[in-house]
Parts: sequence; structure tokens; C-alpha cells
Amino acid sequence: MQPTDPHDPYESFNRKSYRFTDEIDRRYLEPIADAYLAHAPEAVRRPVNNFYRNLSYPGVALNSFLQGKVRQGISDTLRFVINTTVGIFGLADMAGHMGFAENDEDFGQTLAVWGVHAGSYTFIPIYGPSTQRDVADIPFSFFSDGMLFLAYALSGPVLAPLALLRVIDKRASLSGPMKVRDQSALDPYLFVREAFLQQRNFLIYDGKLPGTLYDQLLLDEPMMDMGGSRNDVTLPHKKFLILKK
Repeated sequence: MQPTDPHDPYESFNRKSYRFTDEIDRRYLEPIADAYLAHAPEAVRRPVNNFYRNLSYPGVALNSFLQGKVRQGISDTLRFVINTTVGIFGLADMAGHMGFAENDEDFGQTLAVWGVHAGSYTFIPIYGPSTQRDVADIPFSFFSDGMLFLAYALSGPVLAPLALLRVIDKRASLSGPMKVRDQSALDPYLFVREAFLQQRNFLIYDGKLPGTLYDQLLLDEPMMDMGGSRNDVTLPHKKFLILKK
């Protein structure tokens, strides 16, 4: 019997949740996302992706302020305002062209900055990998997302396709990492878990990992064959989520 990983004490349940989610993904989401990538030109996919990233950006700006990053919070707010107005609801990343960097902050990172312990690893059905601490980001992201406000302005027949397209766009953006998982990982579950936990540490520390944590990541031996460097495993700017923002 394998010893229980201290970061994943509920591994048995998590593996079942992972298999269920993976089955849903392979049967329904992956074929749709592949068709979207094959038939929708880059000139269409990029504005769509920009639009949905901009919708979720108010939460990024708010979390920057909550983490005490006042200057970054002001920059994030300006980025959202510029892209929503000059960028036509975010279809064009005009703020990026003007030098406003895109950041990735969420309430899970904010709680980490406040000193809240991550707790155990949890794979939420359909949603994807998380930790007990990061679960708090689900309601926070929902109420800070621009899609919530669009719901008050748009009718159901318009809102439903927008929500569906968002899921397709998100899954399409994960196509590359998913293929790396399928082609390289001996144990896909462990691949997703280790990549997610390392990515979270990367984001929490803004890419400046403490020496002890960095050494631990280098010494870890996940059950996977990446055929490359450890940097291939961390995938710091990718999220192994199916429906996460």
C-alpha cells in the first residue's frame, strides 16, 4: 500500500473525481475545442479570448489591492478600463500595447498572502484541481466577474451562447498542456496535481520562490516522464482546469 501524500490525503476520492471529469472532457469538451481550433481562425479566436479574459479582470484588480499591491492594482484597474472602452469590451488588448502588464491574481493567492494555509489538495468534479484554501476563490470569482453583470443586461438567448463559448474558449486554451499530459505523463493524475501545486506556488510568490521551496521542487520526483526539464512540468502560466475562469 502506497503511503498517503500529506498534500493529498483524499487521493482516492480525488482520483475518482479526476477520472469522472476527464471522461466528460474527452467525450464532450475536447472534440468541441479541437473543432473550434481547427475551424476558427486566429483572427477570431484571439479577440474572443481577449474578451473573456477582460471580463474576469475586475477580480484581478481587486485582489491586487487586497494583497497590498496598490501600484499594481491601479495599473490593473486602468488596464480593465482601457480595454473595456478603447479596446471595445476587451476584444482588443489596447492596454497591453500601451504597456499595462497583464497580471494573474485571485482570492486563493490573496488568502495565501494573508497567511492562510493551503490545506489539502482537492480535485473538484468538472471544475478541476484546487486546494481547500483556493475553494474560496470560486464564489469570489463569480461575484467579481463581468459575466455576472452582463446577465443583468442581456437576455437569456444571448447570455447562454456567451457562457458556452467561454467554456469552449477556456478548453481550447488548455489544448496544449492537455496534449503534453497525454503524451508524457505516466500517471496523468499526478501530472495534473504536481503541475497545479507548483503553478500555485509560482503565482503566490510572483515567480520569486523562496530558496527552500525552490530546492524542494527541484528534488521532488513526480511519477511522470516529461522527457525534458522541470520547467516543462511547472507550466506556470497554464491552469489545468476545465471550467475555471
